[in-house]
Amino acid sequence: MGFVGRGLGLIGVCATLALGQAHAQSAPSPSLRPVALSAPVVTTHQGVFNNQPVTYRAKVEALDLPGQDGAPGVRLITTAYLATGDLARVERPVIFVFNGGPISPSPYLHMGAFGPRRLAVPDDLSADPASFAIVDNPYTVLDVADLVFFDPAGTGFSRFAEGADPEAYFSVEADARQFTDFVVAWSAANGRTASPKHLFGESYGTIRAAVAARQIQDLPQDQNLRGAIFMGQAMNIVEYVQRPQNIISYVVSLPTLAATAWWHGKADLKGQDFEPWMAEMRVFARTEYLTALAQGDDLDPAARAAIAQKLEAYSGIPAAFYVENNLRITKERFRVELLKDQGLTLGMADARYTGPSAPPGQRAADPSRVLPEALIAAFEVYARDTLKVGDLGDYSTRSPVTAGWRYAEGPASPFSDYPFMSAVSEVFARNPSFRVLMANGHQDTQTTTGAMDYGLALSGWPKDRASARSYQGGHMAYSIEASLAQMMADVRAFVTVAP
Repeated sequence: MGFVGRGLGLIGVCATLALGQAHAQSAPSPSLRPVALSAPVVTTHQGVFNNQPVTYRAKVEALDLPGQDGAPGVRLITTAYLATGDLARVERPVIFVFNGGPISPSPYLHMGAFGPRRLAVPDDLSADPASFAIVDNPYTVLDVADLVFFDPAGTGFSRFAEGADPEAYFSVEADARQFTDFVVAWSAANGRTASPKHLFGESYGTIRAAVAARQIQDLPQDQNLRGAIFMGQAMNIVEYVQRPQNIISYVVSLPTLAATAWWHGKADLKGQDFEPWMAEMRVFARTEYLTALAQGDDLDPAARAAIAQKLEAYSGIPAAFYVENNLRITKERFRVELLKDQGLTLGMADARYTGPSAPPGQRAADPSRVLPEALIAAFEVYARDTLKVGDLGDYSTRSPVTAGWRYAEGPASPFSDYPFMSAVSEVFARNPSFRVLMANGHQDTQTTTGAMDYGLALSGWPKDRASARSYQGGHMAYSIEASLAQMMADVRAFVTVAP
């Protein structure tokens, strides 16, 4: 078994794919032919999760799904963790776990957060990835729920069938439909159609989760959908793309800049602890800062200077920079500016990480790439030694997208809307048991905590059934053990709430 490509589980690739800048490819390469897996590969294990001993089966299984209108479809290879003994009940929740892209497989959440074994990332961000160890994961939620990991066709071991057209799956609706069909097929094959179901999507996976939740709710046979968890949510990404005139994007990005400046010792907390200081900053962002940006060139120079001073205290960027740049700094410029006096650039996926600044006119590599790369390498070892998958061919981490990703049906328009959050609203309106948890890392400069809070505030979702959590860390905040422990505690509480 070998690995093909690099993981594309980060939302930063979406803009590139949307513009159709991926390479062209008419059919899967020979190394990505459908996997010959005639029977599930099942191994039995024991673990202690949330202080509870659990015996469980790890099941690597192939599911063949037809395409539309009788066309060749896909062969999906999935890994599921299923409790045995007294815990093996139809009433036990099932969490379907997947990463983003579009489109990528799930080794990141598998080895970083949910799997019974995880890759332990040291607090020392300069540590050699070769020293990262695979350890037991006592934080996972296998004590209360079964876990199913979804790898879309063309990623992981999942493949397009011979004669299938991969591009037929390269849209928001078609991608979600592939997942919806997978949920139905896996549930039927494993006797879990009636089990309470939760979706956990990360990054672009949050868009998949939103649209698939609506599709699942529309099915003629009830699938007992109970909730969706959106990690590093991207559903309102159109609101925080940093066009100069999109003033909302600067307001909702400020919490990330502030949390990052705090991490690097560049913010002025005036003696406050992190949480109350962040709460104060959020009030400033949505009141004084938003009002100042809305005034544009009409803002009084003295008021402009006062706002710039506050921005310096929160973000660590000099007030003079803000005065010269209309009180704006993009997240990308912030990554370059904050530590440029030290010759360092911040990570994109996780701004806690730093690396050498690039020469003028060039772009520095993302120093936080170390995380997904380490998780991919760990999964290769784990799949071979623990899951006993044998020779299933290459495990692909390269997106199979061959042309522009279709975010909406029909031609693009300046007036196009991407109503991904409204898909969730439809589910809320029709399913009184449905709940949502949104989650994000403070130092994630791609999908931000401020955008999450803004999206939730404007969602119109029932306040007693939708909530948000923020954790220290970046796009993969679960790489910090304390953040992982809290995130898993939040997931555990979420899936065990009575309807």
